[in-house]
Amino acid sequence: MTSDMPSLPTGAWELPEELSLLQETVARFMRAEVKPIEDRQPHDCYELPAEDLAVLQSKAKELGLWCLASPQAYGGGGAGLLAQVIVAEEAAKCRMGAYVPACGAFGIDPPSVIWLGNADQISRYGVAGIEKGKKCFVAISEASGGADPARSIRTRAQRIGDRYVINGTKMWITAAGKADWGLVFARTGEANDRGGISCFIVDRDTPGISVREIPVIRSYAPFEVHFEEVEVPAENRLGGEGEGFAVCQKWLVHARVPYAAGVIGVAQEALRLAIDWVKQRQVFKSTLSEKQAIQWMIADSEMELRAARLLTYQAAWRADLGHDIKLEASIAKVTATETAGRVIDRCVQMFGALGVAKELPIERWYRELRIKRIGEGPSEVQRMVVARHLLGSR
Repeated sequence: MTSDMPSLPTGAWELPEELSLLQETVARFMRAEVKPIEDRQPHDCYELPAEDLAVLQSKAKELGLWCLASPQAYGGGGAGLLAQVIVAEEAAKCRMGAYVPACGAFGIDPPSVIWLGNADQISRYGVAGIEKGKKCFVAISEASGGADPARSIRTRAQRIGDRYVINGTKMWITAAGKADWGLVFARTGEANDRGGISCFIVDRDTPGISVREIPVIRSYAPFEVHFEEVEVPAENRLGGEGEGFAVCQKWLVHARVPYAAGVIGVAQEALRLAIDWVKQRQVFKSTLSEKQAIQWMIADSEMELRAARLLTYQAAWRADLGHDIKLEASIAKVTATETAGRVIDRCVQMFGALGVAKELPIERWYRELRIKRIGEGPSEVQRMVVARHLLGSR
């Protein structure tokens, strides 16, 4: 190389030092603090004993790993989307990590849209979520159509004086069983009108609300939530009437990016376990790792995970720069969830019968990652977003 040749750029594809340190901190916390406690729990558990969780949460707070997606002004970590992605990937590397990152050690961020509310709403629901651990559910999907909720929502909120009366039923609602409050999307305008949806903050103990658990293949079951003559004060409307989806659109899009990172984390951990296994498993006078078929499974899995990770990082990076990431978030979500599904399937194959036994987390991850291709907008809807963007028909 001659001295007059330009020097190579540095850090072009590297995380900033502070994010690398964050990644290492979370990884150490997962190994040293979370895993020993989770290992003592039943295979399909989705919450830790209260005393164990309190210890983990106290340690997480000391490290500054508490409600990272929430604003610092209200007691959260104030992390950008790329930092959230870094944490989401590492926090998913535990048995319940697909749906309960770090077993709940880092707290549960209130939906970011609450910070767009008025001062009273922020204090009663947002800050209370960070400081007191109050939990929230988000009720959007209905039996009439989950993939296009804005047009298919039939739950109606009728304004009567200084309050709204809500009637209808929501489906597949995570955390509704133990939540303290919820964001409920209901129709205040004409049928099939995307602009006719409003968002309401509803206390879980409001008369007229009933819930029913819906058993599914994952350990953490969602709920059906029924509203019968549920009265909500008008001041509990979040944003203007008819502005429900406009208010929440950015939040809904951004949520897909940490979602993608989480499944990458689960699949990467499954691959690590599989690699450890095939290096020691003896079959036909050699280890599984010496078989070409196994080597190709490992190579394909690693290459696909790296590609999915970079797409997810790109979406988060662009969001932190202030760009609209609807396209990038859809690309990351569908690529990550489908990649993770393939990787987990290969890991089951490499483990053989042990892969479907409840002695290992692989079996649980296999079930739970299947749902990830449906949640936060199914793969088909994400492909529609991408195609319409490219065709200019957004």
